[in-house]
Amino acid sequence: MLKVGLTGGIAAGKSLVARTLSECGAALIDADALAREVVEPGTGGLAAVVEAFGPQVLAADGTLDRAALAAIVFGDEQKRAALNSIVHPLVRARAAALAAEVPEDGILVQDIPLLVETGQAGNFDFVLVVEAPEEERLARMVRDRGMKPADARARIDAQASAAERAAAADAVLENTGTPEELIEAVQQLWHTRLVPLNRERLRAAGPR
Repeated sequence: MLKVGLTGGIAAGKSLVARTLSECGAALIDADALAREVVEPGTGGLAAVVEAFGPQVLAADGTLDRAALAAIVFGDEQKRAALNSIVHPLVRARAAALAAEVPEDGILVQDIPLLVETGQAGNFDFVLVVEAPEEERLARMVRDRGMKPADARARIDAQASAAERAAAADAVLENTGTPEELIEAVQQLWHTRLVPLNRERLRAAGPR
């Protein structure tokens, strides 16, 4: 299968790109969704997070209190690294299990917010980055997610820079227009680059 890594700055429009690629026919694995799954109540992941950060990261119903955890780790590089060391291996293992179910002639897209930060670009045949102006991303986080400006800034600062993402990218989609324009750009990329690249890969592999 053709393995595509999808990433981008927070609030850049990556979810719309992922959804559009799925509608085009890609098999989609969402790392954020898996990150929630591996710390659900009763999992070893949640137990490890509680052991590392204390019972204050649990909500009254026993689920992970994400806001409380975020308040602890964001802005503290060591604590963020400790959290990542727990969650990332679990997410990768689950993603690998899901990827194994994708047909050999398929196109797999893995939506990974921290793809560049975690050094995973080399694991993919094609890396697609979604970007948007930083001030617009900050405005979206405050307006659409109800975040405080300082918290929004901390989230952006915790990620790789646009230049670092671009250095790892095979293609960069600039989300500076309408959602419809972004969808059209994704569809064009699918038909002109991803499908032909997958076809070439299958031809090179030969009959099985």
